[in-house]
Formats: sequence, structure tokens, C-alpha cells
Amino acid sequence: MKITKVALVAAADSSLQLAINQLPHNNPNLITFFNKYVDTTNVWSWNSVIADLARAGDYVESLLAFSAMRKLSLTPNRSTFPCAIKSCSALFDLYAGKQTHSQAFVFGFHSDVFVSSALINMYSKCGYLDDAQSLFDETPVRNMVSWTSMITGYVQNGRPYDALSLLKDFLTEERLSGSSNYNNENEVCIDSVAMVSILAACSSISNKNVTEGVHGVVVKKGFVENTRVGNTLVDAYAKCGQLGFSRKVFNEIINKDVTTWNSMIAVCAQHGMSTEALDLFYAMVRDAEVKYNAVTLSAVLLACAHSGALQSGKCTHDQVIKMGLEEDVVVGTSVVDMYCKCGRVGTARTVFNRIKNKNVRSWTAMVAGYGMHGYAREALDVFYEMIRVNMVPNYITFVSVLSACSHAGLVDEGWHWFQTMTHKYNIEPGVEHYSCMVDLFGRAGLLNRAYDLIKRMNVRPDFVVWGSLLAACRMHKNVDLGEIAARKLFALDPQNCGYYVLLSNIYADAGRWGDVEKMRVYMKSHGLSKTPGFSLVELKGRVHVFLVGDNEHPDHEKIYLYLEELCMKVQEAGYVPNMTSVLHDIDCEEKEMTLKIHSEKLAVAYAVMNSVPGSTIQVIKNLRICGDCHETIKLIAKIVNREIVVRDSKRFHHFCDGLCSCGDYW
Repeated sequence: MKITKVALVAAADSSLQLAINQLPHNNPNLITFFNKYVDTTNVWSWNSVIADLARAGDYVESLLAFSAMRKLSLTPNRSTFPCAIKSCSALFDLYAGKQTHSQAFVFGFHSDVFVSSALINMYSKCGYLDDAQSLFDETPVRNMVSWTSMITGYVQNGRPYDALSLLKDFLTEERLSGSSNYNNENEVCIDSVAMVSILAACSSISNKNVTEGVHGVVVKKGFVENTRVGNTLVDAYAKCGQLGFSRKVFNEIINKDVTTWNSMIAVCAQHGMSTEALDLFYAMVRDAEVKYNAVTLSAVLLACAHSGALQSGKCTHDQVIKMGLEEDVVVGTSVVDMYCKCGRVGTARTVFNRIKNKNVRSWTAMVAGYGMHGYAREALDVFYEMIRVNMVPNYITFVSVLSACSHAGLVDEGWHWFQTMTHKYNIEPGVEHYSCMVDLFGRAGLLNRAYDLIKRMNVRPDFVVWGSLLAACRMHKNVDLGEIAARKLFALDPQNCGYYVLLSNIYADAGRWGDVEKMRVYMKSHGLSKTPGFSLVELKGRVHVFLVGDNEHPDHEKIYLYLEELCMKVQEAGYVPNMTSVLHDIDCEEKEMTLKIHSEKLAVAYAVMNSVPGSTIQVIKNLRICGDCHETIKLIAKIVNREIVVRDSKRFHHFCDGLCSCGDYW
């Protein structure tokens, strides 16, 4: 039997109708509407309706209109298919897309450049890159939409290298064809949409040389002032660690929109440049032509969280409330995270309770918040509630749970959840989970168990894992394991002075002063210097930074006098200097003097002097708080009748009435 074109059309129409019938019809009276108001005998009228519905986002109705047109046996033309195919793409409906493709094939439009471009985009959106690539290769004449659709498809499906390879092919073809400008409207020239996709690929690859190369194309093709291209370039440079280039590109964008500002603020916040992020936000607020939005506030809250800038965080929270965004899950979670990292976990819980539709990130943020403050039971209670409401924990959730157990010494519960995450939730432990478990065992004095776990890891242990073991060896004065961990760390990160200092401390605790001297000589000969400890405190909107033995602060003389008064009262209260924090074998009097000028003591003294009596004091330190400062601040908190919150590199310590929330376990 000969298959005629009529038979093919009938088969294609039948398959298309079956596909359309499976769609959720939002308007069952649509065909009646078409018959009443549309010139149903004119294919151009139908094309207009199909296109208008697709542009308005009414994709199901657009396909219904296409189906209604075919029911009337009207012959579609080359303008009919692109918008119908676009609707299939938007709905991620591969079945309807394939049937529309069949229709285009039957009527001979499948090789039309606009139809084929739409089909390439549809197959890419639905994850069928091989089909998209086949269509692309078979298209006899390609325009920029064809190239962009294929490039974008690779980016969207996680194949950035293929996207960049295709760009290289395009530039080669362009060069061979002599296309180098926009003067000839028939020439295929790269456009801003393609450049945005290519730069998104650069962001995924995070390679400085690749990004610089594509930046060169941006300049050559005249897209330097294009806002969308500039916004994506800011992110691409940030992803490969070139923050200076990100800021340079940002500065060169003439017509900055809200996305431009949001991108740069987020880049600064994510890389710990909190002051720069807040300065950008204030500059954005002064720009009357740009209005900040929820994305802006989330980025600003992240900056406040990283820097511990509570007052700025509170002001941002006020803006969140004014804009009615506190119940929004994304912004609300950012507020929770900010308060947790600014030492106000109770306020964070209040905000958490107001979020209506919590997601896994919201729950995880609250678990992590309680954990970093040492409230392990509260953290686990939130975690259990999360499970009760059928919210499935993810990789990061279990990092937060294990970290909470580590801070409180809950060995059995930590081990239970470490095993459960694999057996029940099919989450293979990563290096972060192992690090938490090594830290948990190490703090509890189970050093051999920690070391055995490292030897059984199914991923390569990194410097965090070995660093946790080394810190535990210092805590429990284990020289042999300390040396093993230190050797691994010296190989992994030979320029990090902190590991040499920790091993020196272990030797000092064991009275091995010869080995201490060897470490000191090695560090000096290799130009390694200890990371300077600093503490900062925010008062009246200003951040004050203190270094050990600081004489730079304008009020340093008053600070030292007041600190001396506090130290006398602390000694009367029974304080005995904890000299294990001092590395060198110097005499006791010199050790005691060294301890007195630690940065956290200076910051606490200044804050007590310059804040309202009874108010909470918050100090942030870049390193782990030393044992002597920990004991001293407990007594200062009792003497001045204040709560003092110290956030160090590991966790929060809430000092009140001579006690610390960590229970002296940190």
C-alpha cells in the first residue's frame, strides 16, 4: 500500500490530537471562542492567535488553538510552527513536541531555519540533547537563533565545555564567511542572548583563562555596555575567584539594573567581603532609578551574617517586614541565618516560626543555627520535627546535625545519624560529614576511633579532616597521632602556618622544647608567619577591630586602664591564668602579660566601657578563643552583670553569670 501525503497528515493530526488531549485544559470553551471571534478560514488569523497566546504564557491554549486549526483542515505555513513548538518547550512536553515536529516534517517545514531553531530549543529544554544536536547538524542554513538554541541547550543540560566548543565552531565559521560586523542584515552575527549563555558556561567551568577569552569576544563584538552581558560577566569572573575583575566589569556597566546591583552585592557577600556588600547596597539605595527587591535583601542579609553586623541585619530585617517578605521562604530563611550567625538564635527561631511554607533550607538553617550555638538538643528537636512533617533532609542537613552533635559531645547520636543518612536516606557521606565525625570523636577523646574512621573513608580526607584530628591531638596531648596528622597537613597545605603552630603547641605541652624550637626555625626560614588574631565589635553602627597588643585604637590607653581594673576584679574572684595558650617557653610573668593583651579581652573591655549597662555584648574573633580568655570572660560577664557573646572560628559562646553555654566543651 502506498503511503500518501494525506495519510501522513492524518496520522500526524491524530497523534497531535492525542498529545493535546493529555494537556491540562485551562479553557474548555476555547474552540467555541475561536469559531465566534476568529476568521477560521484564514491561516494567518490562526497564526496570530497561536503566537499571541504563546507570548502571553498561555501555552496550553496556544497548543489548543493549533489543534483547532488542524481540525478545520487548514494547511499551516512556516509561521505556524515556531510558536506552537515554543509552547511545547515551555511546558517541557516532549510528547506534544514530537508530534508537532511530525507535523512540521509532513508539511516540509522541519528544515526551515526558524522551525528547526524552535525544535532544537524544545529538545534541549526536554533534555534530549542528541536529538537537538542531530537537528542542528542537519539544518542546511543556520541563523543566530539556531546557534544560540544549541549553545543554550548545552549550558542548561550541564555541558558547558560543549557550549564553548560550539562557540569556537561558530567564530571559525563566522571568520571564514567574512562576517565581522552588523552591516549586512543577512550575516549570522553573535548576539547578546548567545553571549549570556556562553558566559553562563564560563561560570560553570570557573576557569580564569576561559572567562578572559570570552570577555575578549564580548569587547570585540561591542557588548561591553550591554547590561545583561555585563551582569553575567560579573558572575563568571566571581566564580573563578577574580573579584577585582568582577568589580571592574560592574563599574563599566553604564545602565545598571537591579540584577546588576544584586549580582555584585551577592558576589561580595558570598566571598566574605561584607563591608563592600553593604556599601554597594547603600549606594544602590541612593540610586533613585533602581528599586531593590527580595533578592537584594537576601544578599545583604548574607553579608550581615558573615560579618556579624547585627545592627545592619536588624535594619535589613525591618525592610523585609515593610515589604511583606518575612513569610517568604527564601527571604525568611536568609533572616533566620543572619540572626543565627549574629548571635540571636532566639530571634531566629521566632522568624523561623513565621515562615509559612518551609523548605529543606529553612529547616537546615535552624538546625545549623542551634548547633553552632551549642544547643544540640534544640537542634535535634528541630531535626526530628522536620522528619515528622515529612520534609526529607539533604546532604547539608546531615552536616548540620553532625556538627551540632560534635559541639555537644553527643557521640552515640552522632554515630547513629551518620549511619542512618546512608541506610535510610541514601546519602553517601562526604568529606564534610567525615570531618564532623572526626571532630566529634576527637573532642570526646576517642582519638583512635577518629583515626580509624579516617583510614576507612570512601573519599580522600582533606585538610579539614586532618585538621580536626590535629586539633583534637592538641586538646588531648597526643603527640604520636598529632605528628601523623601534621605530616598529612604539611603535604596538603604547606603554606598554612596554623598547622605548624598546633604541632608546636603539642610539643610544648609535652615539654619537648627542642622540637618547639625546630618548628620555630622552620617557620622562620620558610617565611611562614602565624595568622594574627583579631576581634571586632559593632557599636553604634561602627565596627571596631582589635589586634593582640593593639595600640592603634584611638582609645587604647583608656581600654588598657579599664582592662587592668577588670583583671584585678577577676583575680579577686578566683581567676588563675591558663598558660597553656602561650606557645613559648618564657617565664610565668611574661606569659601572664601576653595573655592580658589578647584581642578578645580588649574588645570585651571596650564594649563594656561604651555600651548601655545591661545590654548584650557581642564580639567576633577570627580564630578559636583561647582557654584563658574563655575563663576570663566568664568571670567578666559575672562581674559586670552582662551577657557576652563571642563568635569564634568554630562556634558561639554565650557567657552569663560566670558560665558559658558550651559547658566548657569546645
